[in-house]
Amino acid sequence: METLVIIIGIVLIIIGYVSCVLPPLPGPPVAFLSLLALYFFSDKGVDISSTLLIILGVLCILATILDNLVAVWGTHKFGGTKAGIRGSVIGMILGIFVLTPIVGPFSVFVGTFAGAFAGEIISGEDFQTALKSGFGSFIGFLLGLGLKLIITTYIAFHFFKTIF
Repeated sequence: METLVIIIGIVLIIIGYVSCVLPPLPGPPVAFLSLLALYFFSDKGVDISSTLLIILGVLCILATILDNLVAVWGTHKFGGTKAGIRGSVIGMILGIFVLTPIVGPFSVFVGTFAGAFAGEIISGEDFQTALKSGFGSFIGFLLGLGLKLIITTYIAFHFFKTIF
């Protein structure tokens, strides 16, 4: 049983990391499941406190919520309009499903930038404003990605610290 829990935990952490970059699964909550598996299903006693689990659970929820808001914030902060914000969301979704075969793992980045840019151009904004909006959505996306990767890495650290 112990080996199976560890293997499942490692798979969940890998899926968590991949999901940080490529949605639709939220990366940190998926990785968090690895700690829950250790805590509840490990044969030997594990050195994970329930307080740590609660804190990491809350951080996972916050990271998932903030991830969706940070790209919008970035677009708005760099002068984007609602059209740019909508475009960045549509671009991110299209990037996942349409651009992945073309540009691989960079599809989300390209889609987010291109969507914000296209949204601004379609709404009648000038090239400079559209470019700034696209850049802002890209920066926001990177901030959200960084937040998710930090939390997922912290979860992975506690997972591996516990099993070794």
